[in-house]
Amino acid sequence: MTLLLSSLPLRRFSRLGFGILLLLHSGRSSAAPAAEPALDIRDVFVGGTEGYPAYRIPAILATSRGTLLAFAEGRATLRDHAENDLVLKRSFDRGDTWTPLMVVAEDGTNALNNPTAVVVRETGRILLMHQRYAKGFDERKAEPGLDGPRICRTFLSSSDDDGATWSTPRDITAAVKRPAVVTSTATGPGIGIQLRHGPHAGRLLMPFNQGPYGAWKVYAAISDDRGESWRVGQTAEDTGHGFANEVQMAELPDGSVLLNARNQAGAKTRKSALSKDGGETWSRLKEEPALIDPQCQGSLLAVSSGSLGEVLLFCNAASTTARSNGTVRVSRDQGKTWPLARSVYPGSFAYSCLVSLPEGAVGCLFERDQYARISFVRFPLP
Repeated sequence: MTLLLSSLPLRRFSRLGFGILLLLHSGRSSAAPAAEPALDIRDVFVGGTEGYPAYRIPAILATSRGTLLAFAEGRATLRDHAENDLVLKRSFDRGDTWTPLMVVAEDGTNALNNPTAVVVRETGRILLMHQRYAKGFDERKAEPGLDGPRICRTFLSSSDDDGATWSTPRDITAAVKRPAVVTSTATGPGIGIQLRHGPHAGRLLMPFNQGPYGAWKVYAAISDDRGESWRVGQTAEDTGHGFANEVQMAELPDGSVLLNARNQAGAKTRKSALSKDGGETWSRLKEEPALIDPQCQGSLLAVSSGSLGEVLLFCNAASTTARSNGTVRVSRDQGKTWPLARSVYPGSFAYSCLVSLPEGAVGCLFERDQYARISFVRFPLP
């Protein structure tokens, strides 16, 4: 198939014109790409403002009331373990404006990482998971076990008022980390999901990867009681070169679950696997040649698109050489092919998170400009 890209010149802090990436049917190219409506990019977190020199690791979701919650790590520097706090902004107008920054969790000089959130459909409660590293320790230095000064810990907090206030984080390390061999754990980053179809409807899945460093594996943490208790599913077995980490999951119409993961130290493509039992077990991981990637985090989201039914969206830095060329792709066949795509931001682009919006729109919260800012853009489904 032929992939065509057209984009208008960028203007910083203003409306951006983008072309559409159009692929074609039966391997034939169609007419020249049609111009898309201009995209309005709004900065949400800007390094050096609101108390933090740097912001990284975006996550976004829409609450049951339609409020958008944008999470990030507020960092003292761009390093991964730089006394990070978890911060939040809210939008009540689909991302046009954002509230002032609020701190959701902080732990002195320790580092909090990987904000990953999900909404409990039945109650509207928002659950937020994250990891904590003690000062001076990081993923490379983390140790196996469930207790001690060098343990990577996972915490869970919740909000019942659309993100205005949050519970004190509770330690759930023993529920989501295997007690032997495993060193680090990491949620997402991005979002968790709640299943809608099949025998496991209502189940919550939080995507995880686990160390040791350089030998990562991905799995789901599972809750069947709306987040009160958690357990670990099996890891997805890898094949070929590289290791899957930084993972997101999406439910397919038949109730199966697709995962999509960064391929660390392997080919410059994504990896995927499928679960037929609600995240308990997974097929062997396979490379996805159509989803090129510079070894960076990506976002996966299942959305309803009206006449097309449920489709999958995938967003990443679509490049094999640099964290750039932010692109959203669409699959109508449960991730087998990705026949439509559009540019989100052709410049410096890193971690991202997609969110479904009313009236067939989609939002994307993403890092850009060499991590100088985290911005939000809204656009209609292709």
